[in-house]
Amino acid sequence: MEFGSHGITVNAYAPGVIETPMMFGALPTEMRASFKANTPLKTFGVPTDIADFVSFIASKESKFITGQTISINGGLFFD
Repeated sequence: MEFGSHGITVNAYAPGVIETPMMFGALPTEMRASFKANTPLKTFGVPTDIADFVSFIASKESKFITGQTISINGGLFFD
């Protein structure tokens, strides 16, 4: 928070299951089905879901958001 006076914001994101070859190559089919069934949105994220958030949080439109970790997981885990 010490950089706030300089207009610098610091935030993070915590991704859930994102549909990538690396993630899907590591998860057995049964586990993928379980994650999907237990996710309120009933779908997996895609890389553009993360990219869209990063684009927003790096923009001037998010200038009053700082010190946050944002979960991007379709509601699978609630903070």
